Amino acid sequence: MKSRLHAHVGTIRQLEILLAVHDKGSIKEAAKALFLTQPTVSIQMKKLAQAMGTPLYNYTNRQILFTDIGLELVKTAVEVLDSFARLDMAIGNIKGFKSGTLRLAVVTTSKYFIPHLLGPFLEEYPDIDIQLNIGNREQTIERLKQGVDDFYVFSHPPSDIETESIEFLRNPLVAIAHEDHPIAKKKNLTLKDLCKEPFIMREKGSGTRYAIEEFLKQYKASLNVKMTIESNEAIKHLVMSKLGISILSAHTLMYGGQSGLVRLPIKELPINAHWFFVWSKSKRQTLIASKFLNHIETNGRALLQKEMLKNDLPYSQVAE
Repeated sequence: MKSRLHAHVGTIRQLEILLAVHDKGSIKEAAKALFLTQPTVSIQMKKLAQAMGTPLYNYTNRQILFTDIGLELVKTAVEVLDSFARLDMAIGNIKGFKSGTLRLAVVTTSKYFIPHLLGPFLEEYPDIDIQLNIGNREQTIERLKQGVDDFYVFSHPPSDIETESIEFLRNPLVAIAHEDHPIAKKKNLTLKDLCKEPFIMREKGSGTRYAIEEFLKQYKASLNVKMTIESNEAIKHLVMSKLGISILSAHTLMYGGQSGLVRLPIKELPINAHWFFVWSKSKRQTLIASKFLNHIETNGRALLQKEMLKNDLPYSQVAE
């Protein structure tokens, strides 16, 4: 018997609102993103839940947690809206211009160079809309499992999900200190020297912390962690305030500013990680996603590699 479920899943606009609530994690933020009032969003979500005959999400500790049926509807909403995006692009191509939406979910540290990839791409395709979600590694993995984006950026892609990926850029993790910190005056430093100093660590779930912990296992070492912080920028300011040393991606220094910081010449460093663009094997790529992937592999990669060579300061050199 032919399914009639499509007659109950709501309007296209309701599916758009559903995705906004899911992506933003709250009615308030979804309303802001869509330029709607909170009551409007709530009413449309209530109608959609009634049409489905079951709750789509629940509130736990003031957080929205989607039910299994809600998550399945999110996946379907992505597919439905992607179909319209492909139709929009096809019509646009026939008319002689490119349009559509590109959805990216990236880990926090990659936010420093992603704009440098998007800039030239948008110059070529000015009618493209970008939806960019930034989170830590665990949050981005969850989005990958749900398949709501075209691409995901990781320094350490998950191995338990069926994906395809390309490695496109080095991601060296370097030790940093304030230029007046006593350790910054020393030469021939080793990991043992680093482990003696008060250390500022990224939070659990971040790719940077994951890489550091894997590195420490290799050398059977442990750090003197005094603070755990969820922000690269906050860590840099704490290091600038001489409250400790840290290990961060070199990209946070290249693009995020590094006044007063030095890169420590630790013998065992840098940690040699890489950046990957990842996509789900089960998700059909849109035309604009295919074009963006081609941009990454050609112009985008070359542009970022050139920037890295230009900004690759020698160890212990004080930043300008």
